[in-house]
This record gives sequence, structure tokens and C-alpha cells, in this order.
Amino acid sequence: MVCWLAQMSVQRVCMGSHPILRQKAQPVETFSQSLRRLARDLLDTMYANQGVGIAAPQVGYSLQIFIANPSQERGEELIVINPVLEKAIGRTSITEGCLSIPGIWKPIKRAKHICMRGQDIRGKSFVIDAEGLLAVVLQHEFDHLQGRLFIDRLSWLQRRALASAPSRLE
Repeated sequence: MVCWLAQMSVQRVCMGSHPILRQKAQPVETFSQSLRRLARDLLDTMYANQGVGIAAPQVGYSLQIFIANPSQERGEELIVINPVLEKAIGRTSITEGCLSIPGIWKPIKRAKHICMRGQDIRGKSFVIDAEGLLAVVLQHEFDHLQGRLFIDRLSWLQRRALASAPSRLE
């Protein structure tokens, strides 16, 4: 246990007003030891904050990599690099939150079923068909790589109400 704690590297999560969260992340071109280290840091940070997903921009890196794990069970993580959302079918609504906007939970409409192409930590291509909570988490984290936050999917009136409330976006 002490050995694992010594290797743990929890990063500071960028909050909603941070400019990196509004930028489109850059594609990963080099699958190196530093990318594997970033993936470990993302995992550590996600688990330390009881998240089900986290994207590199949330810890200050403009790179197209995210982690998804709706079960929150270690070993069940999905690392997705350079994702492309190929298909989105149906509609569902689920209450979402975000590590970068703590304390705000809102129902968000998303595709019920998706098909996403990406690369793993070694650069090998894969395709995932997902539905339910996994599909929602994948879409949420994909949005982070596009410079979007889940609150951007709220109605104008809901966003206005959030803006006039005591700020949690900073």
C-alpha cells in the first residue's frame, strides 16, 4: 500500500472558468512514457475526486486523451486517445456533474447509443459501441476535448440562472 501511495500523482483540477477548458485539445501524436504518466495521473486524479471520467484539459493539458469508468471499479478504466464520435443514436437524459464544476448537477440530453473510434495508450486503434451510462460518460469527456462543458448543453434560461447564482465556475 505504501508503494502505491508513493506513486500516486493527483493533479489539481482546472475549474470552469479556466481558459484551457474552452479550447479544442490537440491530437496526441507521440505515444511515449510521458503519455502513460499523464494517463496514470488522470486515473489518480479521477479516483481521488470520486469521478467516473476525466479529460486531460481538466488537469491543464491540451491533449486528446480521457479516461472513462462509470463503474468506478479499478481495472475497468477505458483510456481513449484521439477520439472520433462516429455515430450517435437516440436520446436519453441523465443528471450530470463535472469535476471542473463541483456542486452543480443538471439533467442533460445526450445520445442513448454511440459508436466512438479512438486509440489506446500504445496507439492501437479501436472502436467502442456504448449505450447507457458509458455512452453518456464518453460523450461528456469527448465534449471536454472539444472545449465544451456540460452546462453548455443547458437551455439559455438554465444557463442564465446558473450565471446569477453564487459562482461555482471559478
